[in-house]
Amino acid sequence: MNADLSALEARLASDRARVDAWLERLFNERLPAAPQLEAAMRHGVLGGGKRLRPILVYATGRALGASVEALDAPAAAVELIHAYSLVHDDLPAMDDDDLRRGQPTVHKAFGEATAILAGDALQTLAFEALTLVEHPRLGALIRTLAAASGRDGMAAGQALDLAAVGGHPDVELLAKMHRHKTGALIRAAVRLGALVAVAENDPRLSALDDYAAAIGLAFQIQDDILDVTGDPAKLGKASGADAARDKPTYPALLGLDGARAKARALLDEALASLAPLGEPAAPLADLARYMIERDH
Repeated sequence: MNADLSALEARLASDRARVDAWLERLFNERLPAAPQLEAAMRHGVLGGGKRLRPILVYATGRALGASVEALDAPAAAVELIHAYSLVHDDLPAMDDDDLRRGQPTVHKAFGEATAILAGDALQTLAFEALTLVEHPRLGALIRTLAAASGRDGMAAGQALDLAAVGGHPDVELLAKMHRHKTGALIRAAVRLGALVAVAENDPRLSALDDYAAAIGLAFQIQDDILDVTGDPAKLGKASGADAARDKPTYPALLGLDGARAKARALLDEALASLAPLGEPAAPLADLARYMIERDH
């Protein structure tokens, strides 16, 4: 492992450990009213994962001068939203998955009804978490996370995804679906980190949004590629699921080489977008490369 990669891995591990500790505290500092629901929520959010979205919160905020302590609540909140979305996406009415991160999905472990309630509760806990640290731009943080989660964000993307099963969308429609389903929360993570540090009218927000839009789509393309080429042991779930469900993907539309070229072009866009931030944005550039070179 070269020195640059080793430093990146150490930074990723540190940020994962930090947000995991914060998430643990959200569960440990109270007695649960419904222990089975609490167990399902913990299963959905504390069972591992890349923690990419909170890592983006930390990396963006640090690049703009925010303290890591001020970034903890937004980092935890965006991971809770991500966890809720996975719990619901795995349900039989959606993607009907049995495994997530190498473990039974929440509905397999606790039943469908409890899984629905766990997803609901994780979503609302995200907004509760946002309020646990006082911040002058709390309203902007809440708006950012809500917009990314709802009818103009992930929920819209999932609706487009369900509608596309068995159909033949073109690349533009596929990009629209992924920019909502996956990209919206990645853009929110970057914006949350930025808003902790700077005002809403800071010109760097536009550059960061361009960066986030590019890496959000590149991340999904790499997911599509790994569904074809990935090792199920590393993925923590079966490969080939998209093809089995007749879901449109970038490899299906462009071929594997075309999908890889598209991801690389988006990486170039993301790196170019960071130019106005200068050297402090180097960790964000490292993250962009990591996102399309990962194997799980």
